[in-house]
Amino acid sequence: MTGPLLSVRDVTIAYEVGTLDIVAVSKARFDVPQGSIVGLVGESGCGKTTMARALTRVIADNARIADGQMQFDGQDIVSLSERDMNALRWRAIAFIPQSAMNSLDPVYRVEYQIMEVLRDRGGMSKSAARKRAFELFEMVGIDPGRLRDFPHQFSGGMRQRVAIALALALQPRLVVADEPVTALDVIIQRQILDQLRNLQRELGLSVILVTHDISVVAYICDRTVVMYAGKVVEDCDTATLLSEPLHPYTMGLKNAFPDLQSAGSGVLTPIAGSPPDLASPPSGCRFAARCPFALDQCRTDEPPLIEGAPGHFVACHRVSEAPALREDAKMPATWGTAA
Repeated sequence: MTGPLLSVRDVTIAYEVGTLDIVAVSKARFDVPQGSIVGLVGESGCGKTTMARALTRVIADNARIADGQMQFDGQDIVSLSERDMNALRWRAIAFIPQSAMNSLDPVYRVEYQIMEVLRDRGGMSKSAARKRAFELFEMVGIDPGRLRDFPHQFSGGMRQRVAIALALALQPRLVVADEPVTALDVIIQRQILDQLRNLQRELGLSVILVTHDISVVAYICDRTVVMYAGKVVEDCDTATLLSEPLHPYTMGLKNAFPDLQSAGSGVLTPIAGSPPDLASPPSGCRFAARCPFALDQCRTDEPPLIEGAPGHFVACHRVSEAPALREDAKMPATWGTAA
């Protein structure tokens, strides 16, 4: 097929909390090209994990996909029956959770858990499943002799590799990884990210990587979708996003993590304030209260997601002024005067 493997169009996801209907993701739009790694980045609570979990339709009981389409290989995930959706899970779309220990049953050996997936979901015989389990452990760099171990006998990094092996068990086309390295130290983080990138290239996978760490995005992602307060505010290839961001929030994220290739002072500039309460989101741009470049229009009129440059989508009223704003955004004093 041609075109992206996944197209998300105007997806809105809401949570019912008491008498409130809280919209955690609002009219999200982005594509996942075939054979690429796409990062979903933003602060905690921006909606990225909710969006990622919706792709497998495994969301909280009080959540619902209220609107929009998610076209995967020509099928709209939103409108599929539960039976048809279940046929896609693990076989076509797999999920790597944030906490591998919580996703593994502590009372069963890892071999049993992998073989259970291969036999129940993949229809393999016992001997074929065992052979495949060996292959999966070798694929993720673990000695197959450790298949008989229990989850608690593995280190955090090795448990994450087991979670990756489980996700790849039935050779899916799309893997959704939710903060897969957050709980690991930086050395192990790099090993896991390298492993994921190598497997993605070898197997031709498409990957959605959810993270709050823009340095992880810079290291591994081909394309990046920036979310803020439930909205997609910027979306383009990662190299362009890091060199020529068009949205002030992305400019601020860049300032908040170290540039290891720069000989600058190394001073990090935080974005003051907190994201808005999604139970009662503000009018206009949701970043306006923290944005040093906000105009009156930004506080009243919501900016649409437009193509600010070829292949570069952004939701900002001042996109035409982005080059000048980028220069101002480099100065810490700029962010100290945010509204």
